[in-house]
Amino acid sequence: KELGIEEGDTREKSYGAVIDIGTTTLVASVVNLNDGSEIGTASALNPQAIHAQDVLSRIKFSSEADGLNIMYSEVIREINNLLQKIAHSRNINVKNIYEIIFSGNTCMIHLASNVNPQPLGKYPYTPKIRGASYLSAAQHNIDISSFGIIYLPPIISAFVGADITSGILASQLHKRKGITLFVDIGTNGEMLIASDGNITATSTAAGPAFEGMNITYGMRAGLGAIEFFEIDDKGNISIKVIGEAKAVGICGSGLLDVVGELVEHGVINNNGKFADASDLPQVLKERLVKQEGKWVFKISEEVILSQKDIRQVQLAKGAVRAGIEFLLESKGVKAGDVDRVLIAGSFGYHLRAKSLINIGLLPKEFDGKIEFIGNTSKSGGQAFLLNQNYRDELKELVSRVEVLELANYKDFDKVFVKCLSF
Repeated sequence: KELGIEEGDTREKSYGAVIDIGTTTLVASVVNLNDGSEIGTASALNPQAIHAQDVLSRIKFSSEADGLNIMYSEVIREINNLLQKIAHSRNINVKNIYEIIFSGNTCMIHLASNVNPQPLGKYPYTPKIRGASYLSAAQHNIDISSFGIIYLPPIISAFVGADITSGILASQLHKRKGITLFVDIGTNGEMLIASDGNITATSTAAGPAFEGMNITYGMRAGLGAIEFFEIDDKGNISIKVIGEAKAVGICGSGLLDVVGELVEHGVINNNGKFADASDLPQVLKERLVKQEGKWVFKISEEVILSQKDIRQVQLAKGAVRAGIEFLLESKGVKAGDVDRVLIAGSFGYHLRAKSLINIGLLPKEFDGKIEFIGNTSKSGGQAFLLNQNYRDELKELVSRVEVLELANYKDFDKVFVKCLSF
């Protein structure tokens, strides 16, 4: 289909983009459509988070026209900023970007398309947008070619969005033999189980703790963020900081390391409370101090972990673990029967399997079966961008995915509470 006509020979300047529209973080990637290479990436906090942090509060905020306009215009502005930033740093013109893939959860796709997401917030949770469709970039004030288009990948359900369709594509989940569990860890915890290509999906609201939000010294994975934390047998601590700078905060992977190690070494009890300092090795005892009458753990000179932070991690990991338990049970699968576990999410490369098992986000039976596959919302979006055939293939596949609505299970609360303990 001819999109438009340009003067001169512009065949060498042909670019596309993928926007991973996360609830907490936006990631943009610009790709050379002639050879498939990635030109550059940039990320930023999703500006919508200032007004409402999670999906449900965003649905509520944008159910009125004024709220929707704020959510829509702010995310579009930030998308344009990210594209300009990449184009400027790589000396290309945004007007030579001809197609964009929006990869995000169902609510984010509604908001970025200026569609009221209100039906997602009430039974029967029916999306107004189903994806596998095109929008005009110009009509949505996206600053690319005047005849540029936006492609929305197929959407699975109200709470399992186009980002997970991208994840299926990137991980080739539908083509793997045996039993594979796919878990996307972010503000929403989406999980899929595939048995010889037959896929069942569900999601839980994990909250933004895994992305460093709602944590006393939480931050995105940038300069000065603690991304790795380990305690040896003698209680000595080793820390890695992004950019080898002075530690000023802690990102998601660092947070899970810290909590996991403190659980394993008895600093945090199974119920999530700090242990009695008198039972700890001297090195750890010295770091458990009182601030404003409350116990905190000193990770570094500047950065501490509070009791409130531990609670945030418990709530987030409890939600994801409960989702996994229900998914396995729905298929009559025991944890030991799972052949492989794929962990997706933008911080996937920095996470360690040990930390996820230590805090109980994943069962011990998964040890040795865990593979980190990074930000599949972005990499799957790039596959949609570069191979048109995938669009029809995944549209057909998504129509066959079974969706498990955890809201329909009356004992979900009980399982969730059980999954809170470390």
